[in-house]
Amino acid sequence: MSADEQPTVAPNGTADPHDLVVDKTGWPAGPWLDEPDRLQWRTAAGLPGLIVRHRRLGHLCGYAAVAPGHPAYGSSYNDVEVLVHGGLTYADRCEADGPICHVPEPGEPDDVWWLGFDCAHAGDCSPVSLAIELPQLPTWYQEAYRDIAYVRREVEQLAEQLVALGVDRG
Repeated sequence: MSADEQPTVAPNGTADPHDLVVDKTGWPAGPWLDEPDRLQWRTAAGLPGLIVRHRRLGHLCGYAAVAPGHPAYGSSYNDVEVLVHGGLTYADRCEADGPICHVPEPGEPDDVWWLGFDCAHAGDCSPVSLAIELPQLPTWYQEAYRDIAYVRREVEQLAEQLVALGVDRG
């Protein structure tokens, strides 16, 4: 875990109120046992980035946030044209008592609009799907667990696209 992947701490030094710990009892062995359940960082494009594990199924979801004034702020995920794993599946403000929010860095607004995607599409697998018996799938069908490194790369690409959407081309 790199320095910017440490559990988030609020600016006043207290623990992040949005931190998340998922109960992984009964999950099979896999990379998810050693990954954080929630990760916050500033993307290379300068936007807040966030990865949150789904509480019940265990797959990861990735998010990038835009501030008021950005063209995607307040938009439905269906109205924002970006290319990201499985397409956008989430758009909303911070969840006051939930994991889809952030501890703003100094000078960063707390009023942001999160746009995100999940890794629970055809071809994706989750820890819980591996723990239950499913009907035999055709041999050509391959599922893959989208790990934290994969999701982080997707969030970085999402942030780059969102920054490009906000550039005044006039």
